Amino acid sequence: MAGTKDFDLYRPAEEHDELRKVVRQLAEAKIAPFAAEVDEEARFPQEALDALVASDLHAVHVPEEFGGAGADALATVIVIEEVSRVCASSSLIPAVNKLGSLPVILSGSDELKKRYLAPLAKGDAMFSYCLSEPDAGSDAAGMKTKAVRDGDHYVLNGVKRWITNAGVSEYYTVMAVTDPEKRSKGISAFVVEKSDEGVSFGAPEKKLGIKGSPTREVYLDNVRIPADRMIGAEGTGFATAMKTLDHTRVTIAAQALGIAQGALDYAKGYVQERKQFGKPIADFQGIQFMLADMAMKIEAARQLTYAAAAKSERGDSDLTFQGAAAKCFASDVAMEVTVDAVQLLGGYGYTRDYPLERMMRDAKITQIYEGTNQVQRIVMARNLPK
Repeated sequence: MAGTKDFDLYRPAEEHDELRKVVRQLAEAKIAPFAAEVDEEARFPQEALDALVASDLHAVHVPEEFGGAGADALATVIVIEEVSRVCASSSLIPAVNKLGSLPVILSGSDELKKRYLAPLAKGDAMFSYCLSEPDAGSDAAGMKTKAVRDGDHYVLNGVKRWITNAGVSEYYTVMAVTDPEKRSKGISAFVVEKSDEGVSFGAPEKKLGIKGSPTREVYLDNVRIPADRMIGAEGTGFATAMKTLDHTRVTIAAQALGIAQGALDYAKGYVQERKQFGKPIADFQGIQFMLADMAMKIEAARQLTYAAAAKSERGDSDLTFQGAAAKCFASDVAMEVTVDAVQLLGGYGYTRDYPLERMMRDAKITQIYEGTNQVQRIVMARNLPK
C-alpha cells in the first residue's frame, strides 16, 4: 500500500477509499452478525479474527519485508474505524496487534523482527502490550515488574494488569525494571511468549463494554527468557513504550470514530422510519439539530484523526500532541454521540434488542485506555504546538 509521505490535505486517496469499501463489506457481512452475541456472551470474536486473517486485515501495519501488507498509518486507521463501526471488540484485533508489535518494529533487532513479525503477518499469532500494573497505571514508570540478568538470560517476575487480548495472544511486549535506581531509564522491553514457563493469566475482567475482547492480568513467575528477546538496548524500554503510544493513540481515535459513526448511522436510519404525530420523527427540527451536531463532531474527529495518522506515518515532531489530541477529542465525541443516539431511540435505545446501548458502553473505554483523557490533556499541555 502506498505511503502518506505527500499526504498533506488529510484526505484519503483513491486507494484508501477502495480499502474502506472492502473492509466495510467484510465487517457488515462477517463481523456485524455476531456483534450482539459476542457482547452478550462476553466471548472472543473468533468469527472476526477468522474473517480478518482470511482477508489479510488483522495486522495490516506489518512491513512487506516480513510478510505483511505494509499498510501506512491511515490505512490502518481506516481498517480499525470500519471494524469498530459494527463491533468495537473485534476492532481490537488489528488495533492491539499494532500496539503489541510496534515496539519490535520501532526498536527491535532484525532477528527479533523476523522471528515475531512474520507469524503475526500470517495470522498464526496475535500480539499484546504489557505496560500497566496494579499500582502503576497513569504512573507507568512506577512499575514493579523486574527483569534480572542471569548469564545469557533474563528472569522476569511481576504482574501486568488490564492486558487486552491476554490469553489469546501468543506474544507479549513486556516492560520490566532492569535498574531500579534509574526509574524510567531503568525500564527495558522484552518479548514474552505465551508458552514460556511461568506465564499464566488471571480470570477475564467483567467489564462494562468491549466484552468480546478479553482483558486479564498476566502473571510472570520466574519467567526465564533469552537475552536476545530484549527489544532495543537495556534501559530504553520506557522510551520505546511512550513512542509506541504516540502512534497507537491514533488507532484508539479511529476506534472511537468508528463507534460514533456506527451509532449515527443506526440512529439516522431509525428516525427516518419511526413515526410520531403522523410523520417521521426525522422531520422534527429538534431531531435534525441533534443529527447535525452529531455528524459535525464526527467529521471534526475524523479530520483530526486522519491528520494525526499522516503525522504518524511521517514521524512528525508534533505527533505526541496530535496523537493525544486525536485520541482525546474522538473519544469524547464517541461518548457524546452514542449517548445522543440512545436518546434518539428513546426506550428502544435503552434495550439490548438494539445495538446503541452496546455502542455507548463500548465508547466509554476509549476515554480511558492508552492513557485517560485527563492524561491526554497533560500530554498536550506539555507538547503545545509552537
